[in-house]
Amino acid sequence: MAPDGPRAYGPYSHYNIANGFVFVSGMGPIDPASGEPRLGSIEDETRLTLANLERCLKAAGTDLDHVVRCTVFLKNLDDFKAMNAVYGEFFSQQPPTRSTVGCDLLVGISVEIDCIAVLPEE
Repeated sequence: MAPDGPRAYGPYSHYNIANGFVFVSGMGPIDPASGEPRLGSIEDETRLTLANLERCLKAAGTDLDHVVRCTVFLKNLDDFKAMNAVYGEFFSQQPPTRSTVGCDLLVGISVEIDCIAVLPEE
């Protein structure tokens, strides 16, 4: 578990490392201090979600520059453009491959993102 990451809401790890890859579980806009969702605009929720991913990657020994794949789950696909603008703030240089899917299973939040990263070469 990432020590400064949000509380896990079930029996899963924030991330696992296997064969030089870091697999990060789906993160949402969960306040790491309170463990509660921090709801707001799609921009605010996306920003906090990506910050939570960044915390997990750091705990695993990597960072956003080493992300190779993301999946974005949006409660409302009409939010795609706004989510995409914030996403571009975090992945501006060499963005990872990505799929974005509409998902009505998100309870109370508007966005969830998981990712796969590589560990930096030493």
